[in-house]
Amino acid sequence: MIDAPKADTRGSAGARQRHAVVVGASVAGLLTARVLAGFVDRVTIVERDRLPEGPEPRSGVPQSRHPHVLLEGGQDALDVLLPGFMDELRAAGAPRVGLPADVVQWQDGRWLRRLPASAYIYSGSRVQLEHLVRRRVLADQSITVIEGAQVTGLSGDASRVCGVLLGKRGDGTGRAARHLAADLVVDASGRGTKAGQWLSALGAEGAPEEVIDAGLAYATRIYRDPSAALGTDFLGFYVIMNPRQLYGGLLLPMEDGRYTATLAGLRGDQPPTDQDEFVAYAKKLPHPFVHQWLSTAEPLSPVFGFRQTANVRRRYDLPGRRPAGFLAIGDALCTFNPVYGQGVSVAAMSAVALRDALADPRRTPTTRRVQRALLAVSRQAWDISAVTDKAMPGATGNALAPRAVDRATGWYLRRIQERYPGDPVVGEAFRAVLTLTSPVTALFAPKVVRAVLRPALAAPVDPPMVPEGSPGT
Repeated sequence: MIDAPKADTRGSAGARQRHAVVVGASVAGLLTARVLAGFVDRVTIVERDRLPEGPEPRSGVPQSRHPHVLLEGGQDALDVLLPGFMDELRAAGAPRVGLPADVVQWQDGRWLRRLPASAYIYSGSRVQLEHLVRRRVLADQSITVIEGAQVTGLSGDASRVCGVLLGKRGDGTGRAARHLAADLVVDASGRGTKAGQWLSALGAEGAPEEVIDAGLAYATRIYRDPSAALGTDFLGFYVIMNPRQLYGGLLLPMEDGRYTATLAGLRGDQPPTDQDEFVAYAKKLPHPFVHQWLSTAEPLSPVFGFRQTANVRRRYDLPGRRPAGFLAIGDALCTFNPVYGQGVSVAAMSAVALRDALADPRRTPTTRRVQRALLAVSRQAWDISAVTDKAMPGATGNALAPRAVDRATGWYLRRIQERYPGDPVVGEAFRAVLTLTSPVTALFAPKVVRAVLRPALAAPVDPPMVPEGSPGT
């Protein structure tokens, strides 16, 4: 059982102080701490890095140098957990990008129609978003951070976790680890989690892993656009990668008038991190706009590469010998190919699910029940990213076999993908699913089914989507 009192018993005279430990000060870890502060007396976050005072990259978040989008499902969750957060994000200059109106998108030799926006994303930097979350969460005096320390193991036994063992980051002296007692430990340490080893050391079982790896890799550089080719008629440009189009490119606005430029490819032909070769690689894209824009834009950073893009789901919800008092959340539970931009949003939605599971008066919040709730909230994002990656040539992993539901709905979903670039009804439903505001069942609403089954609207081959005189026209 997850032994945490309800918020209304907190601080009562003579009550034992309840303590929770969160491993990792990621967005998932910070939001988890925010939730747990409503159920226990103290929350301690253990973080390997020294946290920056401002919006700066840190080594523990290599993704911070790459583009991030905040989907509508994540926006709603952040406002639930941190009321007024989206107002703060807007005030800090994070661009609000309407889809499909504000982004020129090219896929399979045709454009997506730039219809009025039915969904909105925020494309500001990860460091800005994390800084704002960190500032709000750590203002709570019941939440503290131990920086520059790493969890080396769990204390307790196979039936219950009683805390964590702490070592200094990079300390190879072999000194005994310090024990930090806790009623609940939540692993939010990210895709590099060591939880399987920690649980095995207690005589418990780690979680079975499902893996799908498309071998996708990408590289990013930050630019300024002195020509104003972006930001007037449209805000971004996206060459969408898929099994028939093995190179992708993305230009998105950031705060302060900057842009992220990202190029993607598959294993064996990854985008380079050499600055000149990065620009040359853009010639591989099936449309010239990105290459020509990169050739004239002003670079503001080195090129940063990222290669670890496998989808990994850890099935703590399945039967096994696992102790009470331990949970996994965020990328430590389910990590997605970052190209789909789901991670931060799912982290926020998972924190809401954690709060609801712990507060449910009808059910005892056992470890397995809470893990099921957390996995359930990540399932839609997993189906989007993992199932898409499964179709990429050369995909590897232990979860590649098609499920019966994949076979049964495959034709219909392919029809959705053919229709959404040009059909407003299908496109609106599809974007709502992709931005995690509607369930997948929204694709089977009667009006969507009718639109999918009728003759397709012709998607434009070469519309006037790029302003005349801009690169690529």
